[in-house]
Amino acid sequence: MNIAVIGAGTMGNGIAHVFAQNGFPVALIDVSADALSKAVSTITKNLDRMVAKEKITAAQKESTLKNITTHTTLAEGVKNAGLVVEAATENVDLKCKIFRELDQLCDATTILATNTSSISITKIAAQTKRADKIIGMHFMNPVPVMKLVEVIRGYATSDDVTQTILELSKKLGKIPTEVNDYPGFVANRILMPMINEAIYTLFEGVAGVEEIDTVMKLGMAHPMGPLQLADFIGLDVCLSILRVMHDGFGNPKYAPCPLLVNMVTAGHLGVKSGNGFYSYQKDSKEAVVAKSFKK
Repeated sequence: MNIAVIGAGTMGNGIAHVFAQNGFPVALIDVSADALSKAVSTITKNLDRMVAKEKITAAQKESTLKNITTHTTLAEGVKNAGLVVEAATENVDLKCKIFRELDQLCDATTILATNTSSISITKIAAQTKRADKIIGMHFMNPVPVMKLVEVIRGYATSDDVTQTILELSKKLGKIPTEVNDYPGFVANRILMPMINEAIYTLFEGVAGVEEIDTVMKLGMAHPMGPLQLADFIGLDVCLSILRVMHDGFGNPKYAPCPLLVNMVTAGHLGVKSGNGFYSYQKDSKEAVVAKSFKK
């Protein structure tokens, strides 16, 4: 099966990586040629790291890279694709626009998946004339490392399409988990309120950044504290997901903390901007110092 991946950012290049490494021809699509170049560079570095750790051979690295082609137009990239995985920015209007275009460009048998972390699969499917072939395929970050794939059924997603995606996920060495289409699905419906509560704990002056993360790491055996995890995910992404859940459920418990809103408004987005709850060195995901916040 030919695979097309839309979006060459962190998630898109990771998804392209795992499909290509498992023998699938992958068309990686982005409007920015520079983003595509950076994505291939990232994939190459990740493969080099795997070779150094003897997880794959040099020959496997080369075959993986040969399986990836890059494209700057949808029409060219999705040609002959049996599965398209959309991994664009977490913006409902953008995703709906992409799926309207895909419905026109792709063969009637093509399955269209979205890597959305919270947006309604049913709403996205309603943009097309193939609602039975629209499904959520939510990979975890970093994609080449994390085993879970949340497979989300929209209201009209067929049993056959769901089974195809479950089996395909297993071929990637992933562990797929089937869930239904409600805001935040399972992963973020549970994770984001925890992150939001950690931000409120900081906002209300209960403890500092490092203290909050230390309690959760040492007390709850979390590998990463919730504030550092928020930086890693992207504070803008966290805010977007919380707003989707707040709008979708109409429940005030999902209302984003004002501190999170202010940080995103100021452009402090976490690792990708170099500043969040921690400061980061350029081109590094290693936290340098926890920032001080006053109530």
